[in-house]
Amino acid sequence: MPSSSPRALVPDVLGPPAGLLVWPLRTLAEAEALVAAVQSALEGSALSLRPPPPVPTTCCGRGCNGCVWEGYYRALQFWREDAVALLSG
Repeated sequence: MPSSSPRALVPDVLGPPAGLLVWPLRTLAEAEALVAAVQSALEGSALSLRPPPPVPTTCCGRGCNGCVWEGYYRALQFWREDAVALLSG
């Protein structure tokens, strides 16, 4: 039976924090799991980072060029890179 843990969505191939860089960001579930894992790692290391980008609420669903979801995933990648740099010390 598969685990319901967000961490179970992605195997820990490299271990934290480097493993966070290979975490796929193809779906909202994967993005939310990444955010949860990063926030947990930061708390465990007594570190703080700005909040992750907010999840879009204004998508029209028409597949626009420059969709709000593209911007969200791009911003989340930058947030993840900053988190990994902070966790790497």
